[in-house]
Amino acid sequence: MKPPPLTAIRQLDTHHLVPSKYSEGGDSVLARIADDDAHLADIFDLDHADNDRLRAENNLLPGIGVNELVSGVPFYRMVNAAFCHAAPLGARFNGPDRGAWYAGFEVETSQAEVAFHKSVELAEVDWWLESVTYDNYLADFGGEFHDVRGGAVFAECLAADSYIASQTLGERLLEDGAAGVLYPSVRALKGDCIACFRPAMVGNVRKDATYRFTWDGAQTPMISVE
Repeated sequence: MKPPPLTAIRQLDTHHLVPSKYSEGGDSVLARIADDDAHLADIFDLDHADNDRLRAENNLLPGIGVNELVSGVPFYRMVNAAFCHAAPLGARFNGPDRGAWYAGFEVETSQAEVAFHKSVELAEVDWWLESVTYDNYLADFGGEFHDVRGGAVFAECLAADSYIASQTLGERLLEDGAAGVLYPSVRALKGDCIACFRPAMVGNVRKDATYRFTWDGAQTPMISVE
């Protein structure tokens, strides 16, 4: 099968939501369990020993090496973390060994994606009383990306309950040197998303608003600006 067609884009102000507890500039959650500064330093040493971003910076991860990571630009740690801290089962267009930078073209699209995945976690424990904040990181993209929007050929890559076809395609495109994939959101009725495979192509990252997602007994959260 031929790869998806390439589309040249210049897309500004895409939205990438990160839980505030992982956000750059925030207090570490490890501080909550430390008795004092010395104890906190010891805890950080233990945490760093198993930190995938730091391992990647030392060429110790199989999926991404130090030659691909970025540095010296605003929020470079947030960019690198997206590629180094892949979910155990991967995501739509990446496997567990290497992450990607996922973003919605509209903030509502990113909110729908986040709300869905967090709701899946809550459903697993049958707990619908939760309040979590997410920080919105804006980024700009320019270049040619493979495009699966508007075509039935790659419909399996947009399955609501399976990443098998999409991860297979993502792995193939990554090996071929692709920049990433443009695709319609599976969780929002309307909205486009980007999965960028290359840290260096995540441009002009800056922190925007913080949103609170609140589940108050219902499976759909209320979303407000902090």
